[in-house]
Amino acid sequence: MSRGELNWLLQTIRDAEAAERFVFAQYEHGRIPPRVAARVARQRGWINRATNQFFAAAARHSTMKTELPVAIA
Repeated sequence: MSRGELNWLLQTIRDAEAAERFVFAQYEHGRIPPRVAARVARQRGWINRATNQFFAAAARHSTMKTELPVAIA
């Protein structure tokens, strides 16, 4: 999903908190790249350039496994 598509979708969500949760969910499920999620979050004032709150919050709430399976030969 591109930044333009994401911004278009976010225009339909009136509640700022719901919009933020939507972006977090899309990022967590791999539907938007990290750079798009971060840019949208900065534009909407959810984070500033000096912090990494967006990804810290996403990591805290993430349900995805980050470990890769290892094949043993």
